[in-house]
Parts: sequence; structure tokens; C-alpha cells
Amino acid sequence: MVSAASSALTLSIDVGTGSARAALVDRDGRIVDIAGREYDQIVPRFGWSEQRPADWWDGVAGSVRALLDRHPDARDRIAAICACGQMHGTVLIDDAGRLTRETVPLWNDKRTVAEVAAFEAANAPESYLAESGNPPTPAWAAFKLQWIRNTEPDAYARAAAVLAPKDYINFCLTGEIATDPTEASCNFLMNPQTGDWSQAMIARLGLNPAMMPPIRPPQAVLGGVSAAAALATGLAAGTPVLVGGADYPMALLGSGVCRPGLASDVTGTSCIITLITGQALLDPEISNVATVEGNWGPFMLLETGGDAMRWARRALLDGRGGYEDIVARAAEAPAGAGGLIFMPYLTGERFGAHRNARAQFFGLAAGHGMEHLQRAVMEGVAFGVARHIRILEANSGQAVERVIASGGGARTQLWLKIKASAYGIPVVVPAEAECGVIGCAALAATATGRFSRVEDAAGAFVRFKGEVAPDPRWADIYAETQPVFDRLYARSQALYDDLDRLAARTAAILAATPADTMAAAD
Repeated sequence: MVSAASSALTLSIDVGTGSARAALVDRDGRIVDIAGREYDQIVPRFGWSEQRPADWWDGVAGSVRALLDRHPDARDRIAAICACGQMHGTVLIDDAGRLTRETVPLWNDKRTVAEVAAFEAANAPESYLAESGNPPTPAWAAFKLQWIRNTEPDAYARAAAVLAPKDYINFCLTGEIATDPTEASCNFLMNPQTGDWSQAMIARLGLNPAMMPPIRPPQAVLGGVSAAAALATGLAAGTPVLVGGADYPMALLGSGVCRPGLASDVTGTSCIITLITGQALLDPEISNVATVEGNWGPFMLLETGGDAMRWARRALLDGRGGYEDIVARAAEAPAGAGGLIFMPYLTGERFGAHRNARAQFFGLAAGHGMEHLQRAVMEGVAFGVARHIRILEANSGQAVERVIASGGGARTQLWLKIKASAYGIPVVVPAEAECGVIGCAALAATATGRFSRVEDAAGAFVRFKGEVAPDPRWADIYAETQPVFDRLYARSQALYDDLDRLAARTAAILAATPADTMAAAD
């Protein structure tokens, strides 16, 4: 255990997709200061997304130096360093610690679609869920490793270890190699029962087991800051560095979602609903991530969350006005939007048998105006997430007591009230939006002995703005509407393949029609 006797600060590091950031956090869990350095995503072709690990390290080192320049006394007051980072990035290093690929495919990289399709065609869910803990998706590192093995065999053959982004930063800081359960659980290669690498999955995918790093607890001390890292960052050599965790589980902790019965609603571009349980829920529609405190976070993803608002602004308002205008207009419509239902599947679904799902307005009538359309969009996202909550509750056998909301969607009071009423569950918002930073600080405070359990640290550090309770009248209306939404969801599925065929046939007809003929017809 690390001593906290002479220090009053922790250093949180967040290796994000848009920037690397470093924050000093005091003993009360309050952010003293935060610094960041941006970097770019590299898009070699459509559907690919990469970054350079060297840019991550430069960003981290620069952010830490900026903090220490502004707070010269902080260097010797840092009790421990804890990093979190974007998930699923697949960093390969050789036995000398050198990168075997200059760039790394990220969480949003789609190049492995063919590998995922081949796996799904050859394997039924019941044959792998107990070993993988998750349904397959292009995000998982396992399929990225397959792609690298198949297309860049030299880079794959030279690799001695595969690391997540925050693991690579930890390696740069300490020279030590390890990952943690929060990262490993979402690689498609960790057995959820044993918490260790699944040799069955590694063999099934034809991967090299020797590349898998040790899985260590997030609060374990990985090592001390090396002399080289101290020179690069300005940190004191020997400062303890924890194993840490992935950014999403760390943000769960830093928002107070760390015990069974609590759920997290993160609405950004998409909407992720996560329920804390004692074990993984093995279902083709449910993904599972190990949590920092040792529980599981089964989650379901609605691809179109905040993106529904962006679409509404572009398609319904022609890009005019801001999101506050959408919200103000939606507030003019009654709960239930006058019987108008929006199915929020603008970009399909990530999991399940109907990834080609479509969005639609159902029940549109002459009496509906723009205010009804805007409100229906907000309510449709809430109905989609409420459906996911019911699936998670049914599979876990436990009820959600409270939903903790974060992300951009948590800044809209009307949306919070719609969600609380649609879920039938109170919603609260953390006072500090930097949940990942607070999660890292809570973990560090536990590792330094200030708290006996990480849940206690989160309880002391996480503060809330207040509770949004369900509106009784709205809740009654939404309770009547939800079954209609659910039936519409189920019955529309038969038409998605028809729409795909129609789109393909239409494209073929247009491609075969000379442009001058179409111009003459117009």
C-alpha cells in the first residue's frame, strides 16, 4: 500500500480520443487544475480510425509539465498517479518495448467488419458468450488482432504484448506491462467467470496467447515513475503509478455508479445505459464491462442518443437555431407528443439481429406541428433506453433504484424530466462533469490508504446537483405509450431487409439510367 502521510494530491491522467489530459485533485476530491493537449484522428480510408501512441505520450507529458509549471509545489505532493483511457485501441509492442505499428486502430474503427461477420456466421452465441462475456463487434481488440495478423503479419509476428491506450501510457511512465479487468473484459478474450484470459477464445480466434499481458487489479501499484519518464514529465522519479482502468468504467466510479441497483445513463452521440450487477449478463443483446470496484456493468447501447437532436436540428430546422431552440419548441408540446412516436434508430443498432434498423415517425397526423416532432424525438430516445432498462432488469433480476446521468444530454433539464418519467426512476446528475478524473482520484485515494474501499472514496468524492423525479402525469402517459413503442419496434423488424433490398434496387436502376434521360424527364 502506498503511504499518503506527506502528500495531499493525486494526479489523474485521461487518454481520450480528442486529447490527453492531466488533473491535480485534492484530498476532498476537488479538481485543483487540469491541463490538456489535443491530437488528431487519422482516417486512412472510410470507416478506419487510427492514432499514434507517440502522440498520446507527448500529450500526457506535455499536460503534466503544464500542470507542474503552474503548480511548482505539486511535484512532491503527488501521492499516486492513476490513468484511464479510451477503450479498445490495440497497441502492439515488441520485446524491447518498441511499437510494431506506428498507428493504432481505435474503438470507432470499422475495418474488422468482415472478421466479425465471419465469426458470427461460424459461431452461435451460446457457444462463446460464457467465454467472451460479450457479443461480437468491430470495436473489440480481438478482431483488430485478427485483422493485423491477416494483413500485416510482420507487425503481428514481432509483437510481444498487446496493450490498451492507458496501458501504453503506464508503460511509458514505468516500463512495466499490465492491463486490468476493465480493459480485458471488453477485448472479447476474457472469461467473465475466472477474470483471466480465455484460452478457448484465444484459440478459437487463432491468436497468440503469449501476447496477452498480465491482468492486475486497478488499484494495484504497477511501478514507480522511471528516470526517463521523470525527465519527460517533470514528475518525481519513483512516484507510484497505479494499474488504473478504462475511461468508461472509471467514469462510472467517478459518477457514483458503483453498487448494485444503480444505473448510468451517458448520453452523448449515442446513449449507453449501464446497470451495476454482481455478475455478467450473458445475452446476445447485452455487453459486459468489469467495473473498477469489482462488480460488473452490463450495458446496452442506443446508437442514436444526442445524435437524434443533431438530426432534428439539421433535418427539421435546416440547421437554423441552436439546441436550446429545439428544447424550447419541444416544451410547447404535451407529454406524449399528441400520440406521435419517434423510433430513434437513425444509424441502426450495434448489436442483435437487426443492425439495419431504421428510424421513423409513427402516428403523424394533420394536427401535429414542429413542437410535436421535436418532443417526439426526445421522447423516442427515452423510450429506446427505457426498453433497454427493462431488458437489463429482467436479465439481472434486480430493479434500478436510481439513474445517474452524465454526458451532454444531462445538461438538458427537459430531457432529464422526460427520461425520469419514461423510466419511472429518479435521475440525478453529478456536480462535477469530469467523472473519469474523479474516478481516478477515488481509486488513488483508496490505494494510498485513505479509504478501505473504492466505493467509500467515491461516496466521499462524488457530489450531485439534485434529483429529477418522474412527473406523475407524464409517467402515466409514458407507461401507456411504452408498450406501443415496443410493439412497433418488434413489428418493424420484418421490413428492414425489404428496405435494404429496395434501396439496392433503386440504386441499380438509377445507375443504369443515363443522366441525360433523367434530366429530360425532370
